[in-house]
Amino acid sequence: MDGVMALASQRAVVIFSDSSCSMCHSVKELFIGQLGVNPAIYELDEDPKGKEMEKTLARMVQSSSPLPAVFIGGKLVGPTDRIMSLHLSGKLVPLLRDAGAIWL
Repeated sequence: MDGVMALASQRAVVIFSDSSCSMCHSVKELFIGQLGVNPAIYELDEDPKGKEMEKTLARMVQSSSPLPAVFIGGKLVGPTDRIMSLHLSGKLVPLLRDAGAIWL
């Protein structure tokens, strides 16, 4: 868990992803393409410690499918359903502003 948390605190937004995951792609597109965020992205399928980190994230989100796992301001916000819920309710942008990920 320490390794995941160390990586998660390196930037205002950190996304743990899988390069072949369509939901991961959608979340990255939301942050980068639509919201103008510059997140740190860790493609776990391309990392030698990726499986270990994915197991840690699964425990943290209490799901067998933890990806994408998004951290904002060093705190786990959640996988896709939580991110989309926050976005649709208008609560995601304020979180990003508070974390210093966006300025507008």
